[in-house]
Amino acid sequence: MRILTSALALVIAASTASAFNAPRQTAALPSKLYAATIEKKDEAPERTAPLAGYVPEWEDRSGLTEEEFMASDKSKPDLSEMWECPITRWDTEDINLDLAQLQAKMAPKCPLEQRPSTADQSKGAQFFADNKDKIRADLLKHGAIWFRGFDLMKSVSGYREFWEALEFDPCLDPLHSSGLRKFASERDALYEEVNKPSLRGHYIGLHAESTAKRTAAYAAFVCFQRATEGGGRFLVADGAAILADMDRKLLKDLYNRKIRISVSNLDIPPSFPDFVKEGFKNAVDAAVAPKFDMDLEMIYEADGKPGRLQAIETAESPINRHPVTGMPVWMNNAHNHCRKLRDRRPCGVPEVGMTEVFYADTMDTMSLEDCETIKKISEKHITALSMEPGDVLLVDNYRALHGRDVFAGDRFHAVTWFTWDKQDEWRGDERRIIEKNGLNVAINKMMDFLPKDFVSDQS
Repeated sequence: MRILTSALALVIAASTASAFNAPRQTAALPSKLYAATIEKKDEAPERTAPLAGYVPEWEDRSGLTEEEFMASDKSKPDLSEMWECPITRWDTEDINLDLAQLQAKMAPKCPLEQRPSTADQSKGAQFFADNKDKIRADLLKHGAIWFRGFDLMKSVSGYREFWEALEFDPCLDPLHSSGLRKFASERDALYEEVNKPSLRGHYIGLHAESTAKRTAAYAAFVCFQRATEGGGRFLVADGAAILADMDRKLLKDLYNRKIRISVSNLDIPPSFPDFVKEGFKNAVDAAVAPKFDMDLEMIYEADGKPGRLQAIETAESPINRHPVTGMPVWMNNAHNHCRKLRDRRPCGVPEVGMTEVFYADTMDTMSLEDCETIKKISEKHITALSMEPGDVLLVDNYRALHGRDVFAGDRFHAVTWFTWDKQDEWRGDERRIIEKNGLNVAINKMMDFLPKDFVSDQS
């Protein structure tokens, strides 16, 4: 789950206005509600840039013009009716945490870096076809592979040749309708990464491309244009390495208690009578929940803020066994969604889009101490990739976590998500739900109206 929250909040606002049959002249009401009860603390936490364990140097490789790299091969079939994102495969019961940490310590380094020789470069897509079995075995072994310096993937058409040679099967983003990402090339099953000017000042913490309900099996992140004025490193970290180093007491505590994640805040005046609040909550639930493929519960004041309605996911374990290898890994989005971490690093979403992590058994917000422990151990294992035109990071989404640093200028990275291609029962038989597309397009247009370089000042 990425920073879907701003988009989800916009949908809540639009959908609830419709549900209450609000007249056109009151269309500004949602934005007033967003701001009505936001109170700033006297002293906001200091914001500092997160750390990374390894920061490779840039190599200043050149790319193509946007017109050149965006050209699609029209001779290839249109992939618009791709598979639906598969259901999340949870296997969390009876994990021996001591053995899990020992097993995780033995996991090979993530990511594996692979560069082409002159002969490899000359083969183009055939190199990947010839080495398909080894590459896919290495992906399972290491969790991620950074293909660095290949010319083939500098364009949309060449990038598609790359993953087709590896015989991956594309699918929808698990939150296709959230509006956080739009298609870069729909016929090529290619989503634009989070390049929006309004979000370039927002640090995206570590996360799997996952909700409690749906999870992509694999992903291939590609760079067509690095950030023109600096920054924008792509972040990757090994969920096995994080698990191996996680504080034993905290690990046991979170495994037993589980976590729940709030994905949006909607602040309404706390003076509203209870029946109005309940009616508003029911309208949000009825109007929004069917549009999102998530199991959400609408709860008032879970974080203690009067009048705040929060959309909260169901309880989930912070650890999950890998569906293929069976190895337990740290697989959760706490590093991205802990409010106490977001308040202390560059943040580019408004209050309505802020998130929070709760202990599932008590619904208390995660303590600053636990947040800081997760931050310290997670960031120790971050590789802040210096991705340049043609570079691709191939990711096992059940093993590696990813994110993105802030950037300046223009940046064009993109991603294709993949479903299970060797396990038909895991993939399912759902194809793209076309009705989602109108919502996706509408939210993307709303997101584009946000000002450039928006900076959250909430605390």
